[in-house]
Amino acid sequence: MKFREQHRIPDLGIGVGFRPKHAKDVLEAGGSKDVAWYEIVSENYMVGGGRLLENLERLRASYSVIPHGVCMSIGAVEELDEDYLARLKKLVRAIDPPYFTDHLCFCKASGLDLHDLLPLPHTKEAIEHLVPRIRHVQQTIEKPFALENVSSYLAYNSSEMTEWELISEIAEKADCGILLDVNNVYVSAFNHGFDAEKFIDGIPADRVVQIHLAGHTDKGTYLLDTHSDHVKDEVWSLYQRAIRRTGAVSTLVEWDEQIPAFDVLAKEAALAKKHREEALR
Repeated sequence: MKFREQHRIPDLGIGVGFRPKHAKDVLEAGGSKDVAWYEIVSENYMVGGGRLLENLERLRASYSVIPHGVCMSIGAVEELDEDYLARLKKLVRAIDPPYFTDHLCFCKASGLDLHDLLPLPHTKEAIEHLVPRIRHVQQTIEKPFALENVSSYLAYNSSEMTEWELISEIAEKADCGILLDVNNVYVSAFNHGFDAEKFIDGIPADRVVQIHLAGHTDKGTYLLDTHSDHVKDEVWSLYQRAIRRTGAVSTLVEWDEQIPAFDVLAKEAALAKKHREEALR
């Protein structure tokens, strides 16, 4: 049975990240007809109380909410933080999402928080290390778990396979979902010189539970994943290719730096809806 079917993963339509700057627009002014759901950064809500949790409860009353983590460090060599997982489980139980997500990366080493999403070597050893950790997280939280491909600016001499082969094998062996970040695919493809379309075509489509879109910054010799601008035309094209493979899956527009007024973000969501509808015809 296919992953999305097995776990009854819904297509939520087009969503955006819920940010404090837009709280009044969403919670008091009614948001936008083109935004059907919201994503939150998990760690911001793994707290004991306060305005953030009050706003989250109000948000849940009207929309589906998906928690997206940035600090799990699933690929680190250190043991998983069980206190972190307990707090994440409490959050997930409170909002009852159809799934939860994080990044296929590491962000901790030698007891330090590195404050970045660092790529993993594409090796069999990495797969063997990751699979039991992913299974443990999924069993602990008791919800389907999806991992996102990160943008990268370095490669490992030890790598034995492509990134999409790594992700595909991990997802199959750990029996987890994939959060396909199309902008990250485009950024990494430019930076490392591989074919972005081969990445999209190489991912098991039935395991993709969500797609991310975002803007990046051209630094000349490399692209930087900044989430600070409109989605580029080349990424829209790659998104349509992905949707033609996966079918209708939840799609999120990320905009986390130089955050615009809500109506600008809503127009980007409307554009995502347009591209998705065209791809699904």
